[in-house]
This record gives sequence, C-alpha cells and structure tokens, in this order.
Amino acid sequence: MANERVVFQSSDPRFSIGADGSIYAQREVTSLTAPVQFTVTASGPHVWETTVKLGEVEPGEKQGPPSLPEFQAPPTVIMFPRQQEISSKGLRRQKRDWVIPPVNVPENSRGPFPQMLVSIRSDQDRNISIRYSITGVGADQPPNEVFSIDPVAGKMFVTKPLDRERRSSYHLRAHAVNMNGERVESPIDLYIYVIDMNDNRPEFKNQVYNGSVDEGSKPGTFVMHLAAFDHDDNTTANGMVRYRILSQTPHSPIPNMFTINSETGDIVTVAAGLDREKVSQYSIIVQATDMEGNLNFGLSNTATAIISVTDINDNPPELTSRTFSGEVPENRINVAVANLTVIDRDQPRSPNWNAVYRIISGDPIGHFTIITDPHTNDGMVTVVKPVDFEQNRAFMLTVVVNNQAPLASGIQSSLQSTSGVTISVVDINEPPFFPTNPKSIRFEEGVPAGTSLTTFSASDPDRFMQQSIRYSKLADPAEWLSINTTNGQIVTTATLDRESIFVKNNIYEATFLAVDNGSPMASGTGTLQIYLIDVNDNAPSLLPRESQICERINRNAGINITAADSDTDPNVGPFVFELPTFPASIRRNWTVSRLNGDYARLSLRIQYLKPGVYEVPVIVSDSGNPPLSNRSIIKVKVCPCDENGDCTLVGAVAAAGLGTGAIIAILICIIILLSMVLVFVVWMKRREKERQTKQLLIDPEDDVRDNILKYDEEGGGEEDQDYDLSQLQQPDSLEHIISKPLGVRRVDERPIIPESQYPIRPAIPHPGDIGDFINEGLRAADNDPTAPPYDSLLVFDYEGSGSTAGSVSSLNSSSTGDQDYDYLNDWGPRFKKLADMYGGGEDD
Repeated sequence: MANERVVFQSSDPRFSIGADGSIYAQREVTSLTAPVQFTVTASGPHVWETTVKLGEVEPGEKQGPPSLPEFQAPPTVIMFPRQQEISSKGLRRQKRDWVIPPVNVPENSRGPFPQMLVSIRSDQDRNISIRYSITGVGADQPPNEVFSIDPVAGKMFVTKPLDRERRSSYHLRAHAVNMNGERVESPIDLYIYVIDMNDNRPEFKNQVYNGSVDEGSKPGTFVMHLAAFDHDDNTTANGMVRYRILSQTPHSPIPNMFTINSETGDIVTVAAGLDREKVSQYSIIVQATDMEGNLNFGLSNTATAIISVTDINDNPPELTSRTFSGEVPENRINVAVANLTVIDRDQPRSPNWNAVYRIISGDPIGHFTIITDPHTNDGMVTVVKPVDFEQNRAFMLTVVVNNQAPLASGIQSSLQSTSGVTISVVDINEPPFFPTNPKSIRFEEGVPAGTSLTTFSASDPDRFMQQSIRYSKLADPAEWLSINTTNGQIVTTATLDRESIFVKNNIYEATFLAVDNGSPMASGTGTLQIYLIDVNDNAPSLLPRESQICERINRNAGINITAADSDTDPNVGPFVFELPTFPASIRRNWTVSRLNGDYARLSLRIQYLKPGVYEVPVIVSDSGNPPLSNRSIIKVKVCPCDENGDCTLVGAVAAAGLGTGAIIAILICIIILLSMVLVFVVWMKRREKERQTKQLLIDPEDDVRDNILKYDEEGGGEEDQDYDLSQLQQPDSLEHIISKPLGVRRVDERPIIPESQYPIRPAIPHPGDIGDFINEGLRAADNDPTAPPYDSLLVFDYEGSGSTAGSVSSLNSSSTGDQDYDYLNDWGPRFKKLADMYGGGEDD
C-alpha cells in the first residue's frame, strides 16, 4: 500500500471527497438517512469498498475523513524506469519499462488547491540534483496551468477543479534534467482521467411536446416520443436516463390513459375509451431521471406532453326534425325555399362534420337542389328550375344527409339522417303569352288599307284566375298595321310595299303587346312576321344614263346597256330593249341589238354622225305578267376618235357643245395669263439688280444691316449635309495639333512662333479656287500672332465632341470651274467686292 494511489469517489452527487478522504456537502442536505457509499480504488491490484453514514451537513461543511485506517497510504510515487543495466559479464541489457497506471481525478473537487496527485522522482537524484517538469495540454498548452509540478521535489498538483464535460482526460509528459538542463531520464507519459460526477440534470430539447392520437384507438397505440439528454457519462449511471409519467390531466375516463417506455421515451395508450367529443386534449407531465431512474440519488427534469385526440367520423349527422316545410312562388329560380338543420358532434368544419344533402324522391324533373352552408352546416333547399302552380301545387321531397367523409368502421347511420320536406307552390299572376311567337303569314304586296291580315291573340296561363287581355301595338316601323284591343285582329292601315326600306329579305316585322288585368298587371309580347310576295309593280330603268361613241361607224363600236328593276324574279329579266318609232330619226340613226337576257348594244346605224350630244330614247320592258315598260333617255356624246377608237381632246370638247369661237377665246386667255407671269418675273429680276447697284446710304428698309441675323443654327438644310465639318470641331487632344506643321491650325493660346508674312494673292482668283482662297485666309490668320483673339476657330456653346448638329457652312468646295457665283449679287453691298471677283460683275 505504500506506493499505491488512493482515489475516493462518492456515488451520491450531493457529496464530494477530496484526495485526503475529506467529505464535502455540495448543497444543503437535511434529514439524511440514506447511506453514502464510497468506492475506494487503489492503483495496485486491489479494489476496496466501504459504506459511510453521515448526519446533517451544511453546504461546504467538511465531514470526515471517514475512518479508513487500513486505506491510509502516502501519495503514489512514479519512478523513471532505467533504460539499461550492465551485467556481471559486462554486457548491457534493456530493462523492461514500467507500465504507469493512469491518474484518476474526480471532477468538481472543492480543494483545497493545489491538490497533490502524484510524486515523480528519478533514482539518480541520490547523486546529482534533478529538476522536474511536465508538458502537454493543461500544463504548458491551453488550458494552461491546470497542472503544476514542484521542480525539486517532483510533486505534481492539480490547481483548480476539473470539469469532465469540458475535458475528460489529459495527456502529460514528465521530464527530468540536471542543473545544466541536460536530460538525465527519458520522458514518461502521464494519463490523467477526470472521474465523472453526477452534476448534470437530464435536459429536454423542448419544454412542451405536441402529439396526437385518433379517438377510439386501441391500447398499445403509439402516440409520440420524448427524449432527454444528460451531459454526464452515459456509460455510467450518471448519464443513464429513465422516464416516467408524473400526472395526466384530465383524469377522464381513467387517470392512466397513457404510459411511457422508461428507456426509449415512447408514449403509448394503455386503455380504451378515447373520445374527442368528451376529451379533446390531454396534458401529461413526464419526468426524466438519471442514475438509471434512482429517485434517491438521481437528478430529474420534467417536460409537458400535449396529446390531441384527433377526430374520426364516429358520429353520423342527424336532422333536427322529421319534417320540414317551405313555399316557393311559381316561375322563380335561385331562391331558397326551406332551411334544413342538422346536428353533428364531430369536429366542426372538417370532412367528418360537413354535411352533404341529397333528394332521393319527390322531384323527378330536378326542380330543387340542396346547398350546404359551410358555416352553419344547414341545408338550403333551392329552386333551380321554375315551377308552375297550374301543374304542381306542392312537392313532397325525401331528403337524406351524410358526411363528406365515410363513417368510421363499425359506426351505423342514424335513423334521423332522413327527413321529409313539403314545398308549397304559390300562384302568382303570370303574363299572357302568344302560343305562336313569332307568327308568320304570307301576303302579296300592294294589299290596300283596311285589309284584315290575321288574328294575333294571346293566352293567359293563369287558368284559376278570371282575367281579360287587352292588346296594343308596340313596334310598327312603317305604320302599316293596327290591332283590335280586345280580340287581337290585325288590319292594314296602308298599302304594303315589298320594296320599302322597312322590309328585310321580303319580311316585314311588327311587335304587339298583350296585358292582363291581374294584380299586379302582367304583359307579354309577340312578333308578327309578314312575308310579302312580289308583284310586278316596278318598271325597269335603263343603265347607263350617259355614254360616248365615235362619230363614224365601227364594227366593234357601241354602247352596252342594261336595266335595273326593284322587283324580284319572275318580274325582272330577261329585258326587252327597243327604239321608239317616233321621232323617225331615232331608228334612222341608231339601232339596238340583243346581247343576252339582261344586256343589249346601242350603236350607229349610219356611217357618220355629226359630233355632239344626243338624247336617245330606249324602251325597256321586263318579264312580268303583265310586263311593265319604261321609256328611258340615254345621253350619248358623239366625238371624233383616234386610231385606237378613243375620243380625242378636241373632239371631246366639241362633243361637249363648245364651238370654234369658244375654243379660240380659251386659248387667248391662256396666252395672256402666261405673258403676265413672264412680265412679272422680268420685273422682279431688274428690281433686284437695281437694288444691288444702290449706294450704302439707301432706303432703311433695303439696308441689310437692319435685317435680323440668326446665329444659333445647330443644323444645316438639305444643301449643307455633305460637307466635312472636322475643321470646325474642337479636338479632344492637342498632341496631334502641336505636332502639325506651322500655319495649319492653332490652339486656343498665343503662338510662340515667329510672325509669318501673308501670302500674295492673285488679283482675280479663278472662281473654282474658292476653297483654296478660304484655306489661305485661314492659314494667314493662324500664323498672325498679332491678330486677336489669337484664334480664328472660335467655339461657341461647345457641348462636347461628337456633336450631332449638322453643318452650318461649306469650307471645302468640290465644284468645277463652271460653278455660277451670281447668287453673291443677292447678298447685299457687303458682298459686292466678292461678287465682282467671282461673280463676273454686272451684265451690263
């Protein structure tokens, strides 16, 4: 026992035991009756156990150490093993290493600290001075200074309480060196295990858990699962959690409707009788305890399980009455006539509760349907087809109600799911109706006024009411008809004409109104359609009414004529065309030849007819019985024709009735008008020349200085679109300008070059050199440093490069020597010199 390390461990989390065997109360303990069992484990080959009973102990109060005289032993001494030994024969042999047992340290020790763990020494400390040290996590690595060692005595201490849940073990290395720092022993490995104490309660992930189970479930039905986690060592009793149910609310039908698996946390039913209509929800308190559920030593925690009892369709719907009644006015639809009420104890607004109504008898035609109110579950009997009091005064319906979801297994339908519904039909005053609507009749057109056409009478559907009907006219577009107010007889008031604009496709329509004397009065309308049979009452008319023909007879020359008739077959074509016998000149000069049933050709009978306009009468007859004829006039212009058979211009004029004198007068007027225009143009040109020769002191209204000059043009006209404007744009960079030869272009600063002389200009340059003339003047101005403003290119209102504005002038002319510069004379006195140089001067 001298070299054994004794470690004390308490199985009760309320107490801790120090390295010296002292017992400490972790929290207040009163009325202690249960014994505290300590297991003492030595690092040798033996394990000892003893039982200690304690009285009342205050928190932090020291109690003990227990009376264990046979266990008292000095701290364990760990020796550095020898590496080599020399035998009696001078040979070296390797000595087997010691197996160093791990050091066990209980967590949450209350000290005092530092607390000695083991003593480390080397057998060479008899000859030389040894210094001891430890390295590793917890010593010189984070977390630092958990363990320390006396460098002279070799005693290793723990400096603070350990927490197994943060770190369960430490691996250190012990070193022995001499005073010069030279290693005298090989490092040894020290393993320190933190012994778990039951210092953590089981914890539920949620404080409240929700589960559900169907009502009527059998015992053993799974409901839900709960789980708690304990941070203590789950390989020991400290981390082994067990579950149990503490309470159930409510206790209906029995207090223990559920049970929980103590190891897995699964909740199941243990009894039958779950009924949502009685108890819809249970609240269960579940306790989780460690130490394998030992209530004396284990730590506990609780959670709440809310178990909802889900609905099944175990309650069939029941109608509240065996009979229902209602009434409906006849000829009304989409009205509710009766309200059916139902009771269903299942969960509202669920398929198990929603009612579905059906009419199983009493309505073979389908006048009624039943609509379910989604909020109240009532059934509203609604009319979908109009009912007639004269046919059915009442309906006896049989109604059955079910749920959307089928009934649960073993549940039978209730006898109260079927009821009778009596619907009474209320008689109302219905409007009269015309049995035949619209009514069609046929008559020939031309029927005189006062003719009786038909009797258009209406019927009253109310057979059980003694009522009279009166008639009136509602719509008569042509005002051709009248109706007898009592019997509905239709009589004409004017002649019927098929060709009237009110007749469409030979049919004339009129609308009449029938009104009874009920309360309230009701009315109905009827339409009368009169099909008008055509009679031959319209004579044909000739087409065209005007035409022209050549003055000389031609085989292919002629006028194609036809006729138009407002009647229809058989009172129209084929038409007959003929010339009248009087006057005799008609048949002597003209002739009509038949082309087909609807067309004929009018042509000259003689070889030549004097140009002019002739009115030729033609008699046209239709094919009616009897036929009708019409004498029509066609105006024919006879004119001279060219080789293509077309009338010439002179001939057309002559044919229009203008004589030779009239034509000469027109020509003279045209010549006079042209002469006046020519004289005006000549006068305007002379006036312009006179204005150009005036002195500077001229009439103010002719002085160009008084004119308004506009300088803000940003784009040229059509004549300025093809010129190069690059010479007038501000450059983006000045490098290419500075590098150019002198006299080409200036920048906006005073040049430092010597002043150059103006070039000698020719006295009268060639008109084609206007571009060179301007460029020479530009160079001269660029090279003249004395000429302000030191730049001949001034940028006004510059808005950046790449301007989209058009050209404002032309600097580069590509004209040839034939260009005319006379327009310079029109620019006023200031441009007179330039006009003399390039415009050639005055004509005179």
